[in-house]
Amino acid sequence: MFLSNISAVFLKLNALRVLFSCMILTSVEILVNKSSPKKPRSRNIFKALFCCLRAQDVSQPPPPAQDTLLPPEDNGTIAKVPETSLLPEVTPEDEGKICVVIDLDETLVHSSFKPISNADFIVPVEIEGTTHQVFVLKRPHVDEFLQRMGELFECVLFTASLAKYADPVTDLLDQCGVFRTRLFRESCVFHQGCYVKDLSRLGRQLNKTLILDNSPASYIFHPENAVPVVSWFDDLEDTELLSLLPVFEELSEAEDVYAKLQQLRAP
Repeated sequence: MFLSNISAVFLKLNALRVLFSCMILTSVEILVNKSSPKKPRSRNIFKALFCCLRAQDVSQPPPPAQDTLLPPEDNGTIAKVPETSLLPEVTPEDEGKICVVIDLDETLVHSSFKPISNADFIVPVEIEGTTHQVFVLKRPHVDEFLQRMGELFECVLFTASLAKYADPVTDLLDQCGVFRTRLFRESCVFHQGCYVKDLSRLGRQLNKTLILDNSPASYIFHPENAVPVVSWFDDLEDTELLSLLPVFEELSEAEDVYAKLQQLRAP
């Protein structure tokens, strides 16, 4: 019981630390914007297109619904008013499988408006009536990783980026249809300056749900369901996704992901 209480306190402190970091980053961005009035507006629009967990993407956040957030529960997560599930009913093909929520930017790909000579994809995105080219790099071994994940799990893409960018990128990345569902920024909960992926809204059992994401802020409501991954930008020698496959192989057989993750995290 003593160790359990310690773990609960640790999770609460870690959650508060990430929230505080998000608030600091947002404050810094506001100061930068005020001190740089001549900064081109289009540049902010470009940045806002991608994952909003970076401070520059939260300068004009959509307000959360009035009943979105309720007081914290004892386990440090956020209680929510039940809503329509974000995911459809489980298909017969995925019956009995664990659901894995997978992030896009800096987890599977890296995108830029600056030309990249070795880009895997170039995706046209329309912004305020003008079409711009987005250059996309695939993380090394992402094809092998997704193929195996699709065999083991019910895979869901969940990104804080806008659909107008993320949807065509995913069309090119996931040509085998590994992702059963795609969720974008509008499916996130805006909380303390960050867009959070609330796993309790998916319509799946939480002890049968995992999230793979490079940003701890995105899973702050459910850190105990997370498999962290190192952010990726352009390292062609990166092997992070390959290294994670044995971990997911083991997790795919778990009756309860909490118990299995606790076992894997133990020294």
